[in-house]
Amino acid sequence: MKKMVKAAGVAALALATGALMSCGGNSNAAKNGGAKDSALAKIIPQKTVTLQVYDQLANYSGEQIGWFGQIMLDKFNVKLNIIPESGNTYTTRMENGNLGDIVIWGADSDDYLNAVDKGMLYDWEEDDLLSNYGPYIKAHMGQALEKNRGLAGDNKVHGFGFDVSTSSKDRQTFFYTWDLRYDLYEKIGKPEIKNYDDLHAALKKMKEICPTDDNGNETYGVSLFPDWDGSMVMYVKSLGTAYVGWDEFGFGFYDPTTGTYHSCLEENGPYYQALKFLNGLYQDGLLDPDSQSQTYDGMNENYVNGTAFWNIFNWMASGVYNTDEHIAAGKAMYPVRPTQASPICYGQSVFGGNRVWSIGANTEYPELCMAIINWLCTPEGFMTTLYGPKGVTWDYDANKKTYLTDLGKKTQTDQSTPMPAPYSGLYKDGLFQMNNTTWAKDATNPETDGETYNKASWASETLPAQSDIEAAWRKWAGADSVEEYLGNGAYVLAPSSAYAQGAQTDELSAISNQVANAIKPGTWRAMYAKSDAEFATLFDSMVKEAKSYGIDKVDDFFKAEAAKKKAAEDKAAGK
Repeated sequence: MKKMVKAAGVAALALATGALMSCGGNSNAAKNGGAKDSALAKIIPQKTVTLQVYDQLANYSGEQIGWFGQIMLDKFNVKLNIIPESGNTYTTRMENGNLGDIVIWGADSDDYLNAVDKGMLYDWEEDDLLSNYGPYIKAHMGQALEKNRGLAGDNKVHGFGFDVSTSSKDRQTFFYTWDLRYDLYEKIGKPEIKNYDDLHAALKKMKEICPTDDNGNETYGVSLFPDWDGSMVMYVKSLGTAYVGWDEFGFGFYDPTTGTYHSCLEENGPYYQALKFLNGLYQDGLLDPDSQSQTYDGMNENYVNGTAFWNIFNWMASGVYNTDEHIAAGKAMYPVRPTQASPICYGQSVFGGNRVWSIGANTEYPELCMAIINWLCTPEGFMTTLYGPKGVTWDYDANKKTYLTDLGKKTQTDQSTPMPAPYSGLYKDGLFQMNNTTWAKDATNPETDGETYNKASWASETLPAQSDIEAAWRKWAGADSVEEYLGNGAYVLAPSSAYAQGAQTDELSAISNQVANAIKPGTWRAMYAKSDAEFATLFDSMVKEAKSYGIDKVDDFFKAEAAKKKAAEDKAAGK
């Protein structure tokens, strides 16, 4: 492991008291917040450095470009090369003895624990790395750091988990919003949607009155993509979670109320029910047939163009469809939750989640990596990852309230909006590609007067209905906001805790990989079944294949983990 060049005491003190929070461009002292002699100024490279970011969560490969890439160049004189997880990426990088400079983990269990055990991750307390170059993290994320210290049993801090909260008493905003084309819903008479069957019937009627999208292409009820499939098909397990309120866990679900683990192969369970619903849509021509073959970008374009009418995630649906042009035409997507659905809502966690920020043990630039991660944890850094450059797309007013600029409002509804100088290209070109968060979006932003990082909490965003269709939805929903509407209905609160999944044995890990390779393609095959009889046959075939590989052993592991998780939640709640 590379030993750092220790900064002089005065320089370290200057850094720890805030130089990192206001760092500016490259080696020019004036661009470094005026801290000419600060430790930060000493670690900014004279020549541009490319840092390798091995990121198990990334959906992007290559150099971070656009406005965020320019910000990294201006503040730290670095370029970021994103290396996503694909195939044997993890195994290859472990064998080569170099994971990368910044390392982001999809979970704090097997791969992460193995990397710690093999000495592949930097100890953040070595040579006072955290104190000198991560002062904001150290001052504000103490419980998340201590959770990380307890993960691997080596009593060392190698990072922290994502979505850290400033309070354990608050819940997050709703993750599953059940967005639907409300203009079409009105036209078909706003029928009551109690369950999957009612939703299917509504989507069928919508297609009858709107058979083509903005570009004249055929419409569908929903459009999916396979990029984010993990142990299971992402959208199927997410739909199950959105309907019954049980969280994804291993190869199935965890019921936060009882602490019970349910396998995805459970007879008539949430995974089966969600998959059967999606297959029903396919049989009726309501599932985009390109769902298994298209990328996230292809799916996103479908929602931009109105090709699909419904999605459980607002950022896939209303977040891209509700443009000024569509609103002006009386078209919009808003939540219409089946009345029998109880979507999960996550409690905020001061311990952070399971997606870990870390630094590779063999990086030549540990100080620089830490400084970058630290900046991403500052209010300005985190806000930048969410909304773009401060003063360009967002800012604070004289009353410490947050607002989107006119440009920021455009970028939030149209990611193809051009960015002004000194940036270039479109807003979407510079989207933050690490695909991980530091703070929870609903954590309090200390630079504001009580607002969170989530624009849904901002006074500037709490406005009277801005269009006739929004007013109509509010009247139907009996609420003035999405949060109020969903909060008035049934939901399941998932409490936070310091729980972290234990490591699987090599044998069990190998079994898990085989099981995943049975469930994912098996799920897609069943989704595309041409009849109910074929669906039943394909689902049964998937179950038999998964059992032949040993899914019962994997399920036994997660049943035991579920008990540990429930105990940790009870402890955090003081029970």
